[in-house]
Order: sequence, then structure tokens, then C-alpha cells
Amino acid sequence: MIRRIIQAYEMLTNYSRSEIIEGECLDPFDHPKCEALDVFVNEVLCVGKRCPYPCFKTASHVFSCSSTATARAMSQGHGEDYRVQAAVNQCPRNCIHYVTPSQRIILEELLDSVLDKPYDCSAEAELIYALIVKAQFENNRYQKPKKKQPESSNKHVDWF
Repeated sequence: MIRRIIQAYEMLTNYSRSEIIEGECLDPFDHPKCEALDVFVNEVLCVGKRCPYPCFKTASHVFSCSSTATARAMSQGHGEDYRVQAAVNQCPRNCIHYVTPSQRIILEELLDSVLDKPYDCSAEAELIYALIVKAQFENNRYQKPKKKQPESSNKHVDWF
């Protein structure tokens, strides 16, 4: 099945198999390809309803209170929103982070696996923390692609 998918992808694009595999296996925490505008709430650290500055009251269009009484991001891509920035900055436990969409997906899957297990998951919680630290470092290094300047010439053109 995977071979057929790769072959179909090769036919649709002009990339070789090794380029496709290398492109798919890149770590989204290394050299992000887009700006970090999504938000991720580390529910392991979040105090939720007991928080003096609950994010789900500051930015109710983005955050909600989950069934575990912690905050959870409902919608994404609001990195430029003032209320979301205020919620991130006011968080006393520093549990809300800006991440890229691919980083958010991985962190949410890992978080769900931690929250679903009834036993001690300190190793997974430490992994989440390490990935968040790496994402913050790499996302701060991200630079928007520069817009191409129109080419101009200093040569004199005689229009007549």
C-alpha cells in the first residue's frame, strides 16, 4: 500500500523516491517551515479552573475548559490576536505555547497518550516539555521568506 502511494506521488510530482522519503521524515521541531501561530496548552501543567487568570475567560473564542478541568485550545491560527497573546502572557504556570501546526499535532497526540494513562507518565511529560522547549527555540529562529524585490535597472533607456 505504501509503495503504491509513493509510486502515485512520484508520478504526480517529479521527485525521486529518496527525496519523498527524506521530505516526509523531517522533524517538524527542526527548522520549521511556517510561522508558529497555533497554540498548544500543556494540560499536565495547567491548573484550569483554579487559575487566577483563566485563558478560557480571556480568549473564550480560542480556549475552553476541558472535561479534566484544564484549559484546551479549540481553534487555531490566532497568533496575531491580542486576547490570545494576553492569555499566553498571563498564564502563571507558563503552559500555553505558540507552535506550528505540525508541532501541535505531535504534541497533542503525545499529551492525549499521557492523559489517558492512569499510571505515572513522567517520562512522557518530560518529553512533552523537551519538545516544547525545542519548538520555542526553533520557532524563534524562523524567518519569514523575503519578498522578491522587482528587478530594476540603472541603464538609461531612450524611449524616442
